Amino acid sequence: MRRLERYLALDWGERRIGLAISDPTGTIASPAGHILRRAGKRPPIAEVMRRAAALEARGFVAGLPLDEAGDETDRSREVRAVSATLEQRTGLPVVLVDERYTTAIALRAVRELGGKTKDRAGDVDSLAATVLLQHALRLAEHEHSGAEGVRPGTGEHDDER
Repeated sequence: MRRLERYLALDWGERRIGLAISDPTGTIASPAGHILRRAGKRPPIAEVMRRAAALEARGFVAGLPLDEAGDETDRSREVRAVSATLEQRTGLPVVLVDERYTTAIALRAVRELGGKTKDRAGDVDSLAATVLLQHALRLAEHEHSGAEGVRPGTGEHDDER
């Protein structure tokens, strides 16, 4: 992932896709809403592309929903396929990042701030995308400095998988 770029993060869920955008320097992640998915319908790639264009994204960070052991899931295979389609249709890079624990981190943050999560699933998904993107931005910063990355919500280094 290159620094000094604006990335759109995708927290790909069954019902919603949480979105977050980085600032133009690729330093800070902010929530950017969510996209509702319709059951049984194709992934809303065109809407993701519209949002990316509107937010002037220069690349994507897609959360890879692996299982607890770090193995592929049906959803992670879907994310890989969507990521390949996004790269092909937009010409923009897609970086896949382990998203385990991002939703749990987002839920915990809302609760610690005294907020309620009931009827706020879209906000939680967007916050999870923000956690994911901030993690990816940190990894990119460490990559450029030669430091190792740590998966969100764990003390484990990315090379321990």
